[in-house]
Amino acid sequence: MTADLTVAAADLGASSGRVMAGRVGTDRLDLQEVHRFANGPVRIGPTLHWDVLGLYREVLHGLSVAAREHDLAGIGIDSWAVDYGLLDSSGTLLGNPVHYRDNRTAGVAERVLNTVTADELYAITGLQQLPFNTIYQLVSALGTAQLQVADQLLLIPDLLGYWLTGHVGAEATNASTTQLYDVRSRTWATHLAERVGIPARLLPPLREAGDVIGDLLPDVVADLGLSFAIPVVAVGSHDTASSVVAVPAAPGGRFAYISSGTWSLVGVELDSPVLTAAAQKANFTNEGGVDGRIRFLRNVMGLWILQECLRTWTTQGDAPDLGELVRQAAHAPAFVSLFDPDAPGFLAPGAMPERLAHAFRAAGQPTPTGRTEMVRAILESLALAYRRTVRAAQELSGREVEVVHIVGGGSRNELLCQLTANACGLPVLAGPVEASALGNVLVQARTLGAHLPDLEAMRTLVAATHEVRRYEPRGRGSDWQTAEARVFGGS
Repeated sequence: MTADLTVAAADLGASSGRVMAGRVGTDRLDLQEVHRFANGPVRIGPTLHWDVLGLYREVLHGLSVAAREHDLAGIGIDSWAVDYGLLDSSGTLLGNPVHYRDNRTAGVAERVLNTVTADELYAITGLQQLPFNTIYQLVSALGTAQLQVADQLLLIPDLLGYWLTGHVGAEATNASTTQLYDVRSRTWATHLAERVGIPARLLPPLREAGDVIGDLLPDVVADLGLSFAIPVVAVGSHDTASSVVAVPAAPGGRFAYISSGTWSLVGVELDSPVLTAAAQKANFTNEGGVDGRIRFLRNVMGLWILQECLRTWTTQGDAPDLGELVRQAAHAPAFVSLFDPDAPGFLAPGAMPERLAHAFRAAGQPTPTGRTEMVRAILESLALAYRRTVRAAQELSGREVEVVHIVGGGSRNELLCQLTANACGLPVLAGPVEASALGNVLVQARTLGAHLPDLEAMRTLVAATHEVRRYEPRGRGSDWQTAEARVFGGS
């Protein structure tokens, strides 16, 4: 690459979105936030939706700001997984996408497993059983007028890419999260879809991270104030796939990663899926990564529980200072109240402190006496879940881990990072915070001419241009072993 290039990354999370301008050069990788906006569910009657038109409006605004300030060479979009929009035969969106936390999938997994056994499902897709996987969302919609007239399904980043370019398709890293994707052949599992009643016509052509989706449509060019069309590039459109690209791991390093945000995705990177009975029993998932890698991981509930507590406390009229709460929690007594963050009762929004208090009472544990103690309980329990998952990932994959990389918003939480090092008994390297946007930018840059031949080159550039903070394990590992047995029964 003879000159630096600048691209725009639209990075959409489940609680906020951002448009970033990323500049890439031989020894340069800079990010500038040009627009940040809130995201969240909208309840209409009994149903939780995404305001996808509002998201598109915000993305366009961010892209227009980026285009005014920079000479953009490309655009890429990543987002959360599993949710989708349906198009009719004319390409018109059939209603706002339903939010994955909506309860329409309650009991649907059991219905599907009466048709396709859990063993079959795992052998084909390699996916963790989660109640909101796309397959269950679609089965819950069978028989609805919307699904009967739908011609195409587009996952969220592919839907926005369609509106920008007019081209339909499904980027593979996100398609691999639907439980309708054959993880070995890397194609849609159309026979599986049809067995459970999902029309195969809904599944669009697959594309790989790094493929050019198409140039911006003329009306979009005008809306953004551009003088010519620029390409939209398919990145690792599942935000975790982009995050893992930007893990600043040393070449050949033996690492686990935690992409820590509303959700925490905890695992290791492999060359091929692990489809053993043990991996299935442990509820590990094999999701596609950039350059054909496999993200062997488990979803852990993540900072959602803390976010919901903060939201509840704020609505009660007393908005807490999270930084101060975390600093105080660092000095609170350890291992007083612990819980399993992945318990189904914590999935839905609303009244999180009350639900936590109920869980502690049901388990015969002390209920935290204040917010500081509640934050300590949440972060300690999350670190305990990280410990359990990192250890399981090593055992199931045969991949030894020497260091844990925490990327994403959770990397800023010093107490969480230190507790994770203590719990795992391994050094933790925290950062970068905006890993998904960085991975998005790097994949675009390679497509557009940057000399970044492989993931190792991308990670080397991240490590050379971004600071990380190292946390060494402290305390006694036996204390965490005892805590693990207390919460998970030693399993």
